Amino acid sequence: MTPFEMNNQTDVTEFIFLGFSNHPKLQGLFFLVFLIIYLTTLLGNMLIITATRISLALHTPMYYFLSNLSFLDICYTSTTIPVILVNFFREKKTISYEGCLSQIFFLVTCAGTESVLLAAMAYDCLVAICHPLQYPVFMSVKVCVFSVTGSWLCGLVNSVTHTVLAATLALCGPNQINHFLCDIPLLLKLSCSDTSLNESVLHVASATIGLSPCLFTGVSYILIISAILRIPSAQGRSKAFSTCASHLTVVVVFYGMANFNYDRPREGYSLDVDILVSVLFCVMTPMLNPIIYSLRNKEVKGALRKLAGGCMIVGNISV
Repeated sequence: MTPFEMNNQTDVTEFIFLGFSNHPKLQGLFFLVFLIIYLTTLLGNMLIITATRISLALHTPMYYFLSNLSFLDICYTSTTIPVILVNFFREKKTISYEGCLSQIFFLVTCAGTESVLLAAMAYDCLVAICHPLQYPVFMSVKVCVFSVTGSWLCGLVNSVTHTVLAATLALCGPNQINHFLCDIPLLLKLSCSDTSLNESVLHVASATIGLSPCLFTGVSYILIISAILRIPSAQGRSKAFSTCASHLTVVVVFYGMANFNYDRPREGYSLDVDILVSVLFCVMTPMLNPIIYSLRNKEVKGALRKLAGGCMIVGNISV
């Protein structure tokens, strides 16, 4: 930082979001759409968590991971959408400096944890298809708890590192963020200090928390698909594939959206395109996960029907 920049440095106490500012007349419509998405996400994921807790048929490693994924999605979407909904009623869409760092912390935690957790779920599918006889040993309660705990620890360590480094950045202004949320790359653009360490850590984290689980998941599904193709009967192949079809769909959606959101070139895209891509990744993905599992998984659909039937019985009794 030059002496001139140091003399002109100001303490940034808040950030102004420019996301959705290009369409002032559509604020009411945007609010309604995001509210519906948020409520759908909360309801869908809460139903998944409740169903996996109540139904004995879902007391397996696969659904233990699924309930944790649903809890993650609730946390993930609750980090961004409530702020977005409030800002739709503000002429000046702001977030405090502390609120921005908090949003970064929870966003990075949830995204990193989900990336590692999806890899753990891929391993569960791999063992179920390729080593069914050893499944109770390879996927014991201790292994499942360790996998989930490890996923959270990876996300937390990664998030704490990025948040602490972001807090050390010198911000000289402007305090405008060309987005609807706070993220590490966006904050680096506003810094007038040396960001080489932040960028290096970001690249390392992308390789360890992002790319490595993605590659592990990809290799796992290559082995899974090759094992399924070796099954002689068509019915057996169909049953084996249905075991992991929902997770495979979620994996494609999550990693596909993540790569498109973070790895595409930033130049040549308008603010509206950047906003749309981030909405697909940060807002739509948590809503789609319970829908995918509900539509593709017979056990989950059965548990949700029983849950709905139980609620109707309780309601009739109350009446």
